[in-house]
Amino acid sequence: MDQQHYDVLIIGAGVSGIGMACHLKKSCPSKRFAILERRQSLGGTWDLFRYPGIRSDSDMFTFGYKFRPWSGGKVLADGASIKEYLSKTARENGVDKHIHYGLAVKEANWSSEDKCWKLVAENAETGEVETWTANFLVGCTGYYDYDQGYKPDFPGEADFKGQIVHPQHWPEHLDYTGKKVVVIGSGATAITLVPTMAEDAGHVTMLQRSPSYLMPLPSTDKATLAMQKVLPAKLSYKLTRSRNLFISKQLYDRSRKNPRAMRRFLLWVVKRELKGKVDMRHFTPDYNPWDQRLCVVKDGDLFKALKAGRASIKTDHIDRFTESGIRLKSGEELAADIIIPATGLNLQMLGGIKPTVDGQDAVLKEKVLYKSVMVEGVPNAGVIIGYTNASWTLKVDIACEYLCRLIDYMDTQKYQVATPAGAEGSRSEETMMDSLGAGYVKRASDELPRQGTYGPWLTAQDYQRDTRVLCSEAVDDGYLKFS
Repeated sequence: MDQQHYDVLIIGAGVSGIGMACHLKKSCPSKRFAILERRQSLGGTWDLFRYPGIRSDSDMFTFGYKFRPWSGGKVLADGASIKEYLSKTARENGVDKHIHYGLAVKEANWSSEDKCWKLVAENAETGEVETWTANFLVGCTGYYDYDQGYKPDFPGEADFKGQIVHPQHWPEHLDYTGKKVVVIGSGATAITLVPTMAEDAGHVTMLQRSPSYLMPLPSTDKATLAMQKVLPAKLSYKLTRSRNLFISKQLYDRSRKNPRAMRRFLLWVVKRELKGKVDMRHFTPDYNPWDQRLCVVKDGDLFKALKAGRASIKTDHIDRFTESGIRLKSGEELAADIIIPATGLNLQMLGGIKPTVDGQDAVLKEKVLYKSVMVEGVPNAGVIIGYTNASWTLKVDIACEYLCRLIDYMDTQKYQVATPAGAEGSRSEETMMDSLGAGYVKRASDELPRQGTYGPWLTAQDYQRDTRVLCSEAVDDGYLKFS
């Protein structure tokens, strides 16, 4: 195929890629852009994961785009509803016509001589290699490995006579009716799977090495539904969004400033839900709140399943798999027909693409991020990474807004190249995600950019601060080198 040139190329048609395209249409209408998506459908995470009960872990009023309000009173939406929201957003803004499916980008190479990016992509349908070029590149691939989730090698796994199913590769017609299921894990996926599967399974056991902090949240926001009846839609959305932003920020900030008080509060909430019917030992983590992500329990469904006896919880270590289930270090054996290792995901920057600048590898673990949006020493490139302590899309909106401001500024000033520079002395040994002590972050320390120590190199999980830095402060701040 002939080489195709664009002003902007976006890699990925998930939440970030669709958001970036919509912002370009609005703020840079003259720019010619395309989205390259390796899958055959848009949606990213919300197209990939198909396990029972898949839903948002963030409230939809802050997860929805700022420019397209989430309607209705549903706080925690199911995966299909979120994908439909993304599809409608793409159609209404005319960006669906710009998506090229089945293209896996293998290489991204910047040429200072040509002042452009050259991308090499493999066409899944034809097997052909295609070349795409662009003045500006935006990576919207999230930070998960979409091919393989994380699964430890369990001793005796080959001995197990039942099914082992990873949530990332869920079979389309898995029948678990009346069967004994063991879900390994204590994160958001396990918290979602256990009560959903318990509705039809014979019994579901949640097996965890250590507990997580849990917070019940109603799936429907009655206050918002009431507001929608008496206030204009935009005002109602703005008020709900502001309230939810305030609450989530307060929870996070107080967890950081006074972890002991927040720990007491969160454990009290769970204790009240359980009503003495389940041992609190299974819900008492040995770390502080927000050292790892807080898990949301929709309508308290996990607690209800445990109290009703449809599900149970074990806190122990695995000794080995057996023919009929799992033997624990304590000696107890859990019988199982199906075992689901909800053991987490692997992190991967830029979908595994290793970018180069003039033939030299841009090794991300040796770089820091500029304003959490661009990479030190890498010209004309943005990378959209959402929040870990709030809704992903909050960061998407303001990061996309910033990149559009930058592109407009370069046009106005007749610049062709913008490169973040001057980060010397700002690089620490921590990664940009070290504030989150999750296992998948620790495993990926060799993949992630480092944390900066001051100014625009400091990655802060703070929406208010980032909004000021990205949307209000001058584009030319002395750290961007223009040419």
